[in-house]
Amino acid sequence: MYQLKDKRILLGVTGGIAAYKAAVLLRLLRQQGADVRVVMTKNATEFVTPLTFQALSNKPVHTDLLDVEAETAMGHIELARWADLILIAPASANFIARYANGFAEDLLSTLCLAADSDVVIAPAMNQKMWLHEATQANIDKLKDRSVIILGPVEGDQACGEIGPGRLLEPEGLVAEVSRLFQTDVLAGSRIMITAGPTRELIDPVRFISNRSSGRMGYAIANAAIEAGADVTVISGPVSISSPDRAGIKTVVSANEMHKEVMKSINNIDIFIATAAVADYRLTNISEQKIKKSSDILELSLTKNPDILAEVAALNNAPFTVGFAAETENLEENAQEKLKLKNLDMIAANRVGGDIGFDSDNNALTIFWKNGRQELQKASKEKLARKLIHLVADRYNEKNTNQTH
Repeated sequence: MYQLKDKRILLGVTGGIAAYKAAVLLRLLRQQGADVRVVMTKNATEFVTPLTFQALSNKPVHTDLLDVEAETAMGHIELARWADLILIAPASANFIARYANGFAEDLLSTLCLAADSDVVIAPAMNQKMWLHEATQANIDKLKDRSVIILGPVEGDQACGEIGPGRLLEPEGLVAEVSRLFQTDVLAGSRIMITAGPTRELIDPVRFISNRSSGRMGYAIANAAIEAGADVTVISGPVSISSPDRAGIKTVVSANEMHKEVMKSINNIDIFIATAAVADYRLTNISEQKIKKSSDILELSLTKNPDILAEVAALNNAPFTVGFAAETENLEENAQEKLKLKNLDMIAANRVGGDIGFDSDNNALTIFWKNGRQELQKASKEKLARKLIHLVADRYNEKNTNQTH
């Protein structure tokens, strides 16, 4: 099983003899399914060439803050937004000092300051440098800013001394990074997620559907699994890989999705409706292919069941989260849907341009009673993890209030 499947990791390499271990680390991260991009400081290139990391990652290696060619391909701010996690290994005393004190004089320190994802530092240096009060003060500053410190460990050093300062071995770093994505904030909860489109048949070869790819729903399923939940996905027709460790039930029409949801909903703690369910279906489906016989073809439609509203109206309804894809009046429409369907939370996204349907990215505005939070444009995987943490907070708060 790939513990880091599809995780976007930016690997920062700083100067020091331990830089050669970063090549092994990169290979192990990719073996675990991670998508890795490498940023090197100038000093790091004195120990290992960028070509080594380029060959191992199959991606360009970034080294310069002001690189016209690199900025055209992926600017440094975009690169910071791309990452699910930034891992600096090895992190030299010099880099730690600059980052702790807010310097942004090279690409790597700039990315760390611009990041909205976790930053993880794996120090590697001479044992006396590590124990020096200046280094320890800088480490304390980073910890106060929620930077995660992995290592160092004690042992023989390249300089011939023995003591703390060795880089945590690559295998240990991969294990620790994997654990960072396993949050357990929803451990023991049962979550049902609807995903993808539905198809409403017109005749044996035609149907009414929409542009939903299922990516957001599947990303949320993966994030919920990382959070420790037991996840079931009711999925319409999609062409993407199913989430690992989730129970998958595939359907085609809205009626089929409704049937599958209602069959098991009584055992569910949290229901997240990301599917783009067709509002209407054909009143009568033609048994034969409809022939082109006139300039106008009229179809009679009837309403499909409102799965989300029906789940929210149950006597012992689960914590219910809806989605609202809007082209206009996003907040007004989402707030109305939140109240009308008596939802616990709703995630609204504007569709069109380079977000929403047919895109790897999205942006969400989350609403709940007396609360809201903006999730800026990012990959659907990153947004999914943030959404799941919000759901966990509100779900646990609601359960706490109900037990008092």
